[in-house]
Amino acid sequence: MNINEIDIFSGAKAPVVIAGPCSAESEEQVMAAATQLAAAGVTLFRAGIWKPRTRPGCFEGVGPEGLQWLTRVKKELGLPVATEVATAAHVEAALSAGVDLLWVGARTTTNPFAVQELADALRGVDIPVLVKNPVNPDLELWIGAFERLNNSGVTRLGAIHRGFSSYGEKIFRNSPQWQIPLELKNRLPQLPIICDPSHIAGKRELVMSLSQQAMDLNFNGIMVEVHCNPSCALSDARQQLTPAELVAMLDGLVHRTSEGDTSHFAAHRTRLDEIDDELIRLLARRMEIVREIGKVKKEKGITVFQPFRYKETMERCAALCVNHKLDVEAVKDVFEAIHSESIRQQLCIVNDNI
Repeated sequence: MNINEIDIFSGAKAPVVIAGPCSAESEEQVMAAATQLAAAGVTLFRAGIWKPRTRPGCFEGVGPEGLQWLTRVKKELGLPVATEVATAAHVEAALSAGVDLLWVGARTTTNPFAVQELADALRGVDIPVLVKNPVNPDLELWIGAFERLNNSGVTRLGAIHRGFSSYGEKIFRNSPQWQIPLELKNRLPQLPIICDPSHIAGKRELVMSLSQQAMDLNFNGIMVEVHCNPSCALSDARQQLTPAELVAMLDGLVHRTSEGDTSHFAAHRTRLDEIDDELIRLLARRMEIVREIGKVKKEKGITVFQPFRYKETMERCAALCVNHKLDVEAVKDVFEAIHSESIRQQLCIVNDNI
């Protein structure tokens, strides 16, 4: 994939800050927010014109009329503007209004047909496009969206990490699962990545800590939802900051560099490498025992998966995590992966594939 990273945020100081209301609700609301955000020095002003909602009957955006308000922001305040597009008609209207940057929402990224429609509509157009991660944690689907756009000639691409849906009670509206955008960066190192802490958080009091984590992970910037009166917002009221809260947050963010003297921890890295080598050797030994158990299961006609044993292992590991001050959920993920590989190897044995 030939992505041209040349100044997708031309002239912007780091980190990039894209901010504005979840939805453009009225011309007065848009101008009030944009005026304060321009004074705060944000990179781009964002506002949703078309809003995909989970259920009908909710506010779904003002539609094309709101594009005129973005044009006014750009003309009177000199602030570049951005909005989400989900259909070819959205693209055509946004381009006609002179919108400076487009983004593809998470629900759209999930649908390859929809992404291809956008790619076809953008063919031959020189405009920066950001792509939010799909709703579910599917890295290949996310990369596929970039490929479809890039194949249509869109070269100024960037990613937005807004977290992933998960079922049940949770701290965040969408799980951060930082390892997925970090793997995206490994796969496409030239691709700028912006964090959307508002949609990860779902609650304004969590936006600051998530923004700091994004900075600590060397993200290129943040996209934050900001409303002059969040309690009256027509969409996502709970997660929006006021302009003053955004300014305070930006002032409080600690910016670190990825280019420093690493000699101070070179010895620690060497030790980590040694431990990693030992972990591989231990995993190899564990799998040898797993295969021996698999042979016995085959001989005795015992099923490969033993639920009680799996439960017992997880409970024992959880107790050890507490004793060693390790995150239980993180270690659980590791052991789930180990268990999955153990099952695979034993299935191969009972089916004579080894």
